[in-house]
Amino acid sequence: MGHTPLSNKEKISIFLPLMLAIALAGGTWLGFSLASNSRNSYVVVSEGGEYTGQTGKVEEILRFIDARYLENESINKLEDAAIYAVLNDLDPHSNYIPLDKIERINESLSGNFDGIGIEFFILDDTIYIAGVVADGPSDKAGIERGDKIIMIDDTLVSGEGAFNNKVVDKLKGKAGSKVTVKIQRSGTPELLDFEITRGQIPMHSLDIAYMLNETTGLIKLNRFSGTTYKEFMTALQNLVEKEDMQHLIVDLRGNPGGYLDAATKILDQLFSSRKLLVYTEGRSYNRKEYNSTGNNLFNISKVAVLIDESSASASEIIAGAIQDNDRGLIIGRRSFGKGLVQEQYKLTDGSALRLTVARYFTPSGRYIQKPYDGSHGQYDDDLQHRIESGELYNADSINITDSTIYRTTSGRIVHGGGGIVPDIFIPIDTSLTNPYMLAVSSYIRNYTYKYIDHKRQQLKERYPDFVSFNNTFSVSTTMLNGFHAYLEANNIELQNDILTQNQSFFELQMKSHIADQLFQEEGFYKTLFEKDDMILRAIQEINRNDSENTPSAMNTEE
Repeated sequence: MGHTPLSNKEKISIFLPLMLAIALAGGTWLGFSLASNSRNSYVVVSEGGEYTGQTGKVEEILRFIDARYLENESINKLEDAAIYAVLNDLDPHSNYIPLDKIERINESLSGNFDGIGIEFFILDDTIYIAGVVADGPSDKAGIERGDKIIMIDDTLVSGEGAFNNKVVDKLKGKAGSKVTVKIQRSGTPELLDFEITRGQIPMHSLDIAYMLNETTGLIKLNRFSGTTYKEFMTALQNLVEKEDMQHLIVDLRGNPGGYLDAATKILDQLFSSRKLLVYTEGRSYNRKEYNSTGNNLFNISKVAVLIDESSASASEIIAGAIQDNDRGLIIGRRSFGKGLVQEQYKLTDGSALRLTVARYFTPSGRYIQKPYDGSHGQYDDDLQHRIESGELYNADSINITDSTIYRTTSGRIVHGGGGIVPDIFIPIDTSLTNPYMLAVSSYIRNYTYKYIDHKRQQLKERYPDFVSFNNTFSVSTTMLNGFHAYLEANNIELQNDILTQNQSFFELQMKSHIADQLFQEEGFYKTLFEKDDMILRAIQEINRNDSENTPSAMNTEE
């Protein structure tokens, strides 16, 4: 009496701590599949080693809310809110995966999904097919890059109906089911009808593997999924047995990580003797060491690993093992800084809890997790802080949060805390951090796609293979002027001094995107990497005579 009534939001906030018990003691415990303590297991660990089964007043409060609360609040909604609030007070990588997102997240780690096998993007309210999976359902049906999807089954998806989520939902489905599409193809006046039988589509974690020169090959990985090791080994075998590769560059830039065992299996192939690769340890987890077996299948001489500020988790495990064991060079910029290990636990309703259960340490004992506070605000804004501090442009600005001295096998000093600091620093291209350049760059792909749309067949005939394209194609002044006009048409003010200063950047990007459309992803990366500073520096270091390389920087495996 006399007090202002509590709002629904205030009432919910009062109950949030109590909902923790429901989230953890109720739904979580019942949903866990008990198994052995391994990376892939689903394990419940509670204080004392067993679940007591006592919830008491938490159950009472939920019953009161359900039966008597003023508003008809969803208990599931309150439970989800409680879970999010609780996990937010832990670490940045413990999180709850609701049911409507679990399938897509699991697909990225399993390495495959059911669908029709295309990559698309929406431009001017039109769905453009940017890529077709080789030998996938769409490829077998006759779908081509450059086609435009107008209808899916009986639904118009061109114009205002072109929304990514809507399109994905209609194209995805169980393997063996069918979907019909109407396609508009350049040079063909009428719409083309295709019936596509959905199938299992691989989500490749390997972007490209090819020889950079006569002796050095490159393998670029975008994640560590359930298929990564197999993809890596297939590429490695082809490079060694068919191309006589001696040295290897592993490109992990932008790779956020994934399964730990995928990283350790790949590392095992880079060492010819038994070495400690990484170890994990947690409150309820005894120390577990991962060692190379010495049974590598191929003789790789020199190794270089490329990393940047987005290389995390399993990527850092590989970089740390290579660096601490003095197996090769780490080139690039300081990595993300994730030294925490998660296990994923399935809950009763199909959702999942991804919980941090251990820390991992590099062979020298380094813990490379960057600091975080309860709000996670500074943690989430770390990249912006690196830009503002100048770290991405100058190695002297790198912030070392752990002053403890660790040593590699040869005695070199390395540091923990906040990621892996490379042996050789390569500054970021300023065009990737300049706000105006970021805005302008976002239009390059769309413009290039519109440019090539009606020239695709002509270009294919003129450049039957990548070599002829790469050696003779160049971006014309007319194409650059067309890009400037396209920017103006999209209300982007022309800053001619910046555009002129970065002309070579625009030319390379446009050529790479055209190569992507003509020769798929391989053409894109081969074009882009010809002028890549990190790759060029890695080749330079590998090509040095052995006497010029310090023993700690570029060891070879005998």
